[in-house]
Amino acid sequence: MKGVMDIAGKSVGGSHPTYFIADVAANHDGVLDRALELITLAKEAGADAAKFQHFRADHIVSDKGFRELGGQQSHQASWAKSVYEVYKDASLPWEWTKPLADHAKAIGIDFFTSPYDIEAIDFVDDFVPAYKIGSGDITWLEAIDHMASKGKPIILATGAATLAEVENAVATIARHGGAYSVMQCNTNYTGVSENLHHIHLNVLNTYRERFPDAVLGLSDHTHGHVTVLGAVAMGARIIEKHFTDDVTKEGPDHHFSMTPVTWREMVERTRDLEAALGSSTKVVADNEKETVVIQRRGLRFARDMHAGETITADDIVALRPATPGSITPDHLDEVVGAVVTKDVVFHEIVSDGIVSRR
Repeated sequence: MKGVMDIAGKSVGGSHPTYFIADVAANHDGVLDRALELITLAKEAGADAAKFQHFRADHIVSDKGFRELGGQQSHQASWAKSVYEVYKDASLPWEWTKPLADHAKAIGIDFFTSPYDIEAIDFVDDFVPAYKIGSGDITWLEAIDHMASKGKPIILATGAATLAEVENAVATIARHGGAYSVMQCNTNYTGVSENLHHIHLNVLNTYRERFPDAVLGLSDHTHGHVTVLGAVAMGARIIEKHFTDDVTKEGPDHHFSMTPVTWREMVERTRDLEAALGSSTKVVADNEKETVVIQRRGLRFARDMHAGETITADDIVALRPATPGSITPDHLDEVVGAVVTKDVVFHEIVSDGIVSRR
């Protein structure tokens, strides 16, 4: 089905509930027990998946390359260590993978990870129900193609990318015929409020038109959840945000992450929004059917009249309630000039049994 994918037996997209991915990323701080606890906290806070990142410093960054830039930039400028050292410290030991995945399965939350090299893609395949491609790899078509060849859903983040680059990545995924999601994203991780001016949620409208088969999503790094509510209102059905238990901890990802309290609030408000979005078919809702009577107007006689009299505009008044059987004001022109068929009294309803409409 267009715009719908299956993740671990759960339908995601379309009219199905929004799927929330809690990105633990480097917030495990190099401690397995902490990583396991964050999975538990994510589940308790309402996340559908807990996500990690499989990278090795030597396979994702060049120490020489970053040093030659002449200084750390963007969100990396606040890091006390070199980019290479931060990635080395934040890397997740691969021997953790099975215990993390097993724990997630035991408590009923999906286990995700973003693999950042070809070997990692093959290694995590037995553990993940879908692949998440980080924005930074959107032009690494070799890796995208390799993930898509596994036959699992692909979730593509598109931060710091042009539409042409997104189209190339999607074309690479689509060649394999599998389901995929395209997520709007901004990759500035500073967490400042100014970033709200750069998230550009309206790009989701472009993605909907350009990629009608895709599940829309948002990978977000702003504080709070206003962007999430906006994205869901625009059709996004996969939401990814970073997750920790303490935003004051040292580390590259903690300060812009959600906590169990703020995550739960985000999920609950999203569920409220989903309920409010409802159907696109305009009907009289079940809970407002009685108000059709009490808030609408029905035609009533403005004076006593006798059978055989001809009705003029002055003889009719439109008043609440619209008693069942009364003629509504939008049919006034059919009543004026008609003949009263029986005696009526002041404020009696005008109905087809009393007048013969023109």
